[in-house]
Amino acid sequence: MSQVPPPTRELNQPDREFETSLRPVAFSEFTGQNKVRERLELAVEAARARSESLDHVLLSGPPGLGKTTLAYLLAGAMGTHLKITSGPIIDKPADLAGLLTSLEPGDILFIDEIHRIQKSVEEYLYAAMEDFVIDIMLEQGPGARSVRLDLPRFTLVGATTRSGLLSAPLRTRFGITNRLDYYRAEDLHHIIQRSAGILNVKVESAGAMEIAQRSRGTPRIANNLLRRVRDYAQVRADNVITQDVADRALSMLDIDRNGLDEMDKRILESILFKFAGGPVGVNTIAVSVGEEPGTIEEVYEPYLIQEGYLQRTPKGRVATPRCYERFGIKPGNRQPELL
Repeated sequence: MSQVPPPTRELNQPDREFETSLRPVAFSEFTGQNKVRERLELAVEAARARSESLDHVLLSGPPGLGKTTLAYLLAGAMGTHLKITSGPIIDKPADLAGLLTSLEPGDILFIDEIHRIQKSVEEYLYAAMEDFVIDIMLEQGPGARSVRLDLPRFTLVGATTRSGLLSAPLRTRFGITNRLDYYRAEDLHHIIQRSAGILNVKVESAGAMEIAQRSRGTPRIANNLLRRVRDYAQVRADNVITQDVADRALSMLDIDRNGLDEMDKRILESILFKFAGGPVGVNTIAVSVGEEPGTIEEVYEPYLIQEGYLQRTPKGRVATPRCYERFGIKPGNRQPELL
């Protein structure tokens, strides 16, 4: 197996890139997703003890929860190289063949949004994952012939935000399957404090918690909000993030205390005031708020559903009692009034 030195805190160029992107460089620095982290660490330890490649890994869950970060950590823990691509980019079998034949023994190939890979390409992936071979066609017409290429034993790490769109043959070829869930505010609080240290930002514990509670359970959003609050604190608050400073900065960004941003509120208001609380189809909502249906389904709806503002039904999306309460109206009323 190809070996590389494990990640360190030395400020070499690769580490600078990790620090800039705020990614942890070891499992010990990865906060949250405790069960997923424990399973992956166990699988890595067992594979290294047997001097084998790691089983293929499937990571699913909403965007921004750390799927790409975990792929980096797996490569670092296995002491091997990581190659990154995405499903839509692999347009034809030749693209996949080029990626696979460039791998060295033990390497990790990370395919983001693997559910969007072309079906014709996916069929070539079956043999590559199971038997570590790939058949490619040479020439066309009567002279066409197939050549089988042996591949080094590699690990495929697939990431998807919509695991239901994966075909059964592909899903069953992953030996390790994990779903990432939204983070608790306490975990995001720790992530924000770590990121603040990397960014040389002074943040009080209460200020970090204020950001964490408005981050929709998502580390990517938490880090992005930290950057924006840092800008506000630098210009208007003596470069210190307190709870009050965080509250004022996030309010200026139209992010309320429940973590709802402007688009969240537009979606909910559309359902409540334009369609009397639903049911209403996602395509109709998309036209109403000027957003793509896929973006609403993949980015906004999961959080709104988990927090109890929205329900999916066979007839469409329906506002919940909590949604009515959030906007101060009674079920059946389109105009705000006191409860």
